[in-house]
Amino acid sequence: MAHTSTLAPRSVASRGARLAGAALLVAVLGTLTLSAWAQPGGHGGHRGMHGDGPGMMFSGRGLDRMLDSVNATTEQRAQVKQIAERTMADMKTQREAGRANREQLMKLFTAPVVDANAVEAARQQQMQQHDQASRRFTQAMVEVSRVLTPEQRKQLAERAAKRRDMMQRHMQERRSLEGSKQ
Repeated sequence: MAHTSTLAPRSVASRGARLAGAALLVAVLGTLTLSAWAQPGGHGGHRGMHGDGPGMMFSGRGLDRMLDSVNATTEQRAQVKQIAERTMADMKTQREAGRANREQLMKLFTAPVVDANAVEAARQQQMQQHDQASRRFTQAMVEVSRVLTPEQRKQLAERAAKRRDMMQRHMQERRSLEGSKQ
């Protein structure tokens, strides 16, 4: 069933800003999370791009809070948001290509006879897409680094480390609870 949006133009623009913010955070906080974000169907920030994952907390108002936390100037805010929007526009094509590649892999997998060479070619294509996405996010990270001061970047890195540590603790707690239920 096709979904038709009844969102007002402002809502669509707000969603675009949230998506751009999710891409920006990944770029700003470092290349370590790029792989997970870029992987089609992965569990990193990529899920947040579709509005159903943790990446959404770093977009829209989250992006504004992030910029607030480093006392970004009005000019810095505008530049960072423009970088995020450009990055998201570039990544839209990447996401669509990744989706097409996953569909191709599923077709290959469900064929009466699986063609190992075709599967390998599709895997290589997927790796090229991941590399292109990683390059684009790294480019955005460099662009943002030219807008923010070294102190602001350090503050963002510290904030990211705290968040990563918190998420790791939560994951360990969940695993512990799941283990005790069995």
